[in-house]
Amino acid sequence: MAAKKHKIGITVYRKFDCEELQDYTGGCHAFNVGDRFIVNEDGKMPAGFCTWAWHDLWPAILTLRFGGNFTYCKSKEGLMYSSCSDGLSPVVFCLERIEDKE
Repeated sequence: MAAKKHKIGITVYRKFDCEELQDYTGGCHAFNVGDRFIVNEDGKMPAGFCTWAWHDLWPAILTLRFGGNFTYCKSKEGLMYSSCSDGLSPVVFCLERIEDKE
C-alpha cells in the first residue's frame, strides 16, 4: 500500500533585505509577502516558484507531504516555517499540510 500524499500550501511570510551589505542587489524579486503556492499530490514545484527556494524547502515539503510533523512547531500539526538560503535577502515561508476533507 502506497503512503498517502498530501497537498502543501506555501505562503510567503516575510522577506528580509540586508541593504547594509556591500554586495546587496535589491532583494528578492521572485516573491511578494502573501504570495501563495500549492504543491499538489504529485510533489512537483509550482509554476513560477524560485528553484533555489524550492531546493531549500524540499526536505520540509517532503516531510509534510507524507504526514510528518515538526516537534518545534507546536501551534499546529502539519505546519512549518522555513526559509531560503539567500544570504543577502532571505525569504521566510509558511508551509502547511492541506488535509483532505473525507
